[in-house]
Amino acid sequence: MISLVDHKIEDYAIAKSEPTSALLQELVKKTHASTELPQMLTGPIEGRFLKMMALMVGAKRILEIGMFTGYSALSMAEALPADGELLTCEIDPKHIAIAKEFYARSEHGKKIKILEGPALKSIEALKGPFDLCFIDADKTNYPNYYEAVLPLMRTGGVILVDNVLWSGRVLNPSSEDDFAIVKLNDRIAKDDRVDRVLLPIRDGVFCVRKK
Repeated sequence: MISLVDHKIEDYAIAKSEPTSALLQELVKKTHASTELPQMLTGPIEGRFLKMMALMVGAKRILEIGMFTGYSALSMAEALPADGELLTCEIDPKHIAIAKEFYARSEHGKKIKILEGPALKSIEALKGPFDLCFIDADKTNYPNYYEAVLPLMRTGGVILVDNVLWSGRVLNPSSEDDFAIVKLNDRIAKDDRVDRVLLPIRDGVFCVRKK
């Protein structure tokens, strides 16, 4: 595993970006104390990026695949209008419990609805259009998630896919997760339904705009 961004550079970027709320900072501490893989947190730089993207597309409806403990959902919900809606898919009861605790304490929590259970099954029951989608769940299903959500996006809607550089393992894939991410990246690179750019933010974010 390699570090894609120097920690000093990342700290500098954080210091120059919009600060996060005290509640999000508390959620980071709670996640580190209560979960086995706290590195799955979106983090302040990507969290502010998600909020910025939601603002830039004028999002009123957002879909998230993979909630974890709720940091990314709360970040994006800040950008939604009072009557906006964010649907987020999560399968782990422990993560759901933590997220609900913090949603209840946030002024933006009422905008968020958790879809519990396997994400692909939840997506089947949804109707579009969505303005923004963030995919950050089990990597083996990345190609399936992409194909499932693209028809639900409005024209001009944006899909953001996290971890698409996978700590550099996309350059020399060996595991099932590695190959799934490579497969998705190759698919998006050739997809004439979308405009796209792969950004080296943290572990890589594929930014995809539906034509």
